[in-house]
Amino acid sequence: MATPLPPSFVIPATGTETRRDPLKHPDILPPLFSEKITLSNWTKFVDWKQTIGLTITPLLAIYGVATTEANKWTIIWATIYGFMTGLGITAGYHRLWAHRSYSAGPIMSIALALLGAGAVEGSIQWWSRGHRAHHRWTDTEKDPYSAHRGFFFSHMGWMLIKRPGWKIGHADMEDLSKSRLVQWQHRNYFPLAMFMGLVVPTLVAGLGWGDWRGGFYFAGVLKLVMIHHATFCVNSLAHWLGEGPFDDRHSPRDHFLTAFVTLGEGYHNFHHQFPNDYRNAIRFYQYDPTKWLIRVCAFLGFASHLKTFPENEVRKGELHMIEKRVLEKKQKLLWGTPISDLPALSFEEFVHACKIDNKKWILLEGVVYDVTNFMTEHPGGEKYIKMGIGKDMTAAFNGGMYDHSNAARNLLSLMRVAVVEYGGEVEAQKKCPSVPVYGDHPKAL
Repeated sequence: MATPLPPSFVIPATGTETRRDPLKHPDILPPLFSEKITLSNWTKFVDWKQTIGLTITPLLAIYGVATTEANKWTIIWATIYGFMTGLGITAGYHRLWAHRSYSAGPIMSIALALLGAGAVEGSIQWWSRGHRAHHRWTDTEKDPYSAHRGFFFSHMGWMLIKRPGWKIGHADMEDLSKSRLVQWQHRNYFPLAMFMGLVVPTLVAGLGWGDWRGGFYFAGVLKLVMIHHATFCVNSLAHWLGEGPFDDRHSPRDHFLTAFVTLGEGYHNFHHQFPNDYRNAIRFYQYDPTKWLIRVCAFLGFASHLKTFPENEVRKGELHMIEKRVLEKKQKLLWGTPISDLPALSFEEFVHACKIDNKKWILLEGVVYDVTNFMTEHPGGEKYIKMGIGKDMTAAFNGGMYDHSNAARNLLSLMRVAVVEYGGEVEAQKKCPSVPVYGDHPKAL
């Protein structure tokens, strides 16, 4: 078992706290339902509307891809429209409405509301309500898609069940309830979703180059399936894959792969720490097309008031985690007896132990080290160690004879056996001090 760290190695910002993987050591959540699910009653817990919708679309996509010849232009259009509707979710539903991380003008707001509906993931009102609850109650029983209930549950399982409304944490929705655009989209969501999600992509491919069937199956249905599961990864993969460079108490994590799949939403650890920042990726080399879209729209005058967290505070979060990881590594190493636990000797007692008791001790910066087993291993030769026995070798150790390395200092930590009062030889503290050279002592006059 490793020796505990001395107080000098305890980092004030973190105390003795070590990293804890919230997914490997999750809090035990209570059951989702008040009664046990059995073979005879399981059907009443199923949200059949959501289940049928999330089942039919992938089956239709498989059928369509298997029976429809792929057209180059349709595939290109499906990819472009997939990005457009995906950005309707990430830039619109998520960063504009759920987190209010920037302001958008009427043209951009309407475009994002329509494109978000085209992703067929619910209305702005419904989507934002669940997401705000997720942020407020992350990893708890009231989190609508808590990662502690498993990967599948957080990915899509939470939508397949009729969960009692009181089990989902409260979220303030007053601002969105006052938005005329949000409420209009909410009231007309179903026709808007069908039109933007299936009709528009079919019309473009059909009228554009005559591929009506491909437009429906590739740019419509298959695109929906891809966007659905890409977005779902924000709730599942982003809580399982990667690291927590800003916080490790909760499950959100950062990873490039998740960012690539989710149009930039994969730097999820940062996002949960600074949710009203319009960025997910804060470094120029990190993939975040949603951030780039918002920035371009701001440059063109369609967006404004882009919120960012102060760099100083972001750096604090990073440094806090670096300190915790360093501390974790330190706790696995031997650091010798803590200085505060060492016995205190007078300088005379230190000298006596070396001369009379034949201790192989040297004194460095007020700490006594037993070099008995190191003398023959000393890189500079045994004689230099021997000449320092019973003496204060602080000056010699720090450059008078040789300026020793950090490795030497670290090795010495395992050899400390005591401390000397006042750090070394103090004339005034001796039992029989010599006559001072200066001062008003009678013998000096």
